[in-house]
Amino acid sequence: MPSRHSAVFTSLFFSLLLLTACAKAPPAAVTGSVASADGIPIKYESVGRGGPALVFIHCWTCKRGFWDDQVAYFSNRYQVVWLDLGGHGESGLGRKVYSMSAFGADVAAVVERLGLQQVVLIGHSMGGPVAMEAEKQLGSRVIGVVGVDTFYTGFAYPKGSQAADFVKPFEGDFPATADKFIRSMFPPTADKALVERLARHFAAGNQEVAVSAMKQIFVWFESDSEGAFQRVGQRLRNINADPKGDSKPLHASVVLIPGVGHFVAQEKPAEFNRVLDELIKQFAAGAGKI
Repeated sequence: MPSRHSAVFTSLFFSLLLLTACAKAPPAAVTGSVASADGIPIKYESVGRGGPALVFIHCWTCKRGFWDDQVAYFSNRYQVVWLDLGGHGESGLGRKVYSMSAFGADVAAVVERLGLQQVVLIGHSMGGPVAMEAEKQLGSRVIGVVGVDTFYTGFAYPKGSQAADFVKPFEGDFPATADKFIRSMFPPTADKALVERLARHFAAGNQEVAVSAMKQIFVWFESDSEGAFQRVGQRLRNINADPKGDSKPLHASVVLIPGVGHFVAQEKPAEFNRVLDELIKQFAAGAGKI
């Protein structure tokens, strides 16, 4: 027959187990929708607590689920927000032009709806210009912008007739062109299952949205990028791909991750998360000069 002391010990032991389980339980995400400046409904999710809030912005023809590894990693210490830009994922359609400024308004609408006062914007590929446009609207609430393989990559964005020539195959046979385009962004060492999954996703994208957005990416880099870099200044950091592991950063704000292609966060999520974690700490500490 158990003694009174052993019964008390057993009760305390199971109470501690319960408390530990509760402490380790992942926070529940809140899903919502908000109208952007032009009325298009924008689907978003938010989870976690703690500042600064991290707002993840997906790439061209992507969706918010591309950031799942980052949400899992950061949501125990920060409020994490991720969204589908207009025309993507579960957000609404209906724009005549899918511009970077319109996408920036999508991000700003979500930040406003959630009442976020201090944010870091993380944008992959097209999400980089979108983050810059969101910063333009949100101002001092943005303490940092992280571009992911979008700025200072060495890729020369086409202009004028070159841009039209680049887009033309996507207008002719979007699925085949998108499939080939995405596969070209991976190094030979990339996980084959990941390559197949992403190639299928992009090939099934909305052609009208994708073509419009691609044209507008080129317009932004030609017309708006210089002003954005000047405005954001030392609040900009970049995490870029180094497929062969032999490159040097093209700017002081760049951290390179070796052995990955364009989809840095998906190919090496653990390493990407560690680098991003350090950049967020720099922003939170008010790091000034690069």
